[in-house]
Amino acid sequence: MASSMRSLFSDHNRYVESFRRFLNSSTEHQCMQEFMDKKLPGIIARIGDRKSEIKILSIGGGAELVAKTSNLKNIKFAWHKETSSEYQNRIIEKKEFQKWDFIHMIQMLYYVKDIPATLKFFHSLLATNAKMLIILVSGISGWDKLWKKYGSRLPQDDLCQYVTSSDLTQMLDKLGIKYECYDLLSTMDISDCFIDGNENGELLCDFLTETCNFNTTAPPDLKAEIMKDLQESEFSVKKEGKVLFNNSLSFIVVEA
Repeated sequence: MASSMRSLFSDHNRYVESFRRFLNSSTEHQCMQEFMDKKLPGIIARIGDRKSEIKILSIGGGAELVAKTSNLKNIKFAWHKETSSEYQNRIIEKKEFQKWDFIHMIQMLYYVKDIPATLKFFHSLLATNAKMLIILVSGISGWDKLWKKYGSRLPQDDLCQYVTSSDLTQMLDKLGIKYECYDLLSTMDISDCFIDGNENGELLCDFLTETCNFNTTAPPDLKAEIMKDLQESEFSVKKEGKVLFNNSLSFIVVEA
């Protein structure tokens, strides 16, 4: 790895902008909304059977998606603005082990240092018949292929680790926790990545590789390999002149 390469997370402003470009170029939120509209109400209805109130803990997802979900108008929400580890430490310290009917973790397990311990802890907070929803990139996505093939050659960062639903389901199996996994297709238009000097493309390349200024700092051989692979069928599909990266998501519903 070239010494000039550094993690995208080392430049907060560039990371935020690259993430914004990713959201604009992908169907990530549409994919999540589809699940929230079609699957989630049924899951929560089973949880809420004969209950006057459902207690929901949101970890990493903010208030928007679940609060906007259809058919949930009678559910009250309480948002805790802290990291999962901060919440876990506070709960253990104060010994306030409140039980929850529904816990959801949206695209946040990449930023947890000990994922099995985190899963075990939050699973222990589930009430009878409760569920925990985990959303992260699918093991069949292009991310899985990209991270496995090139992760060791890209800048490593303590803030983020490479984990997909394939890794997570193995962890859940080892913990003896029951779950159901749903995969939904999501794509990310990375066509601009192949246009020299295109600002949007450069920011998307940064996001894909989690590398600050990837196009100008990556060793030529690494850049050439990655740019070639991104156009291969195991990573992307070509449709109507566009290169659409496989950004598929997994929605894992964990049983109490």
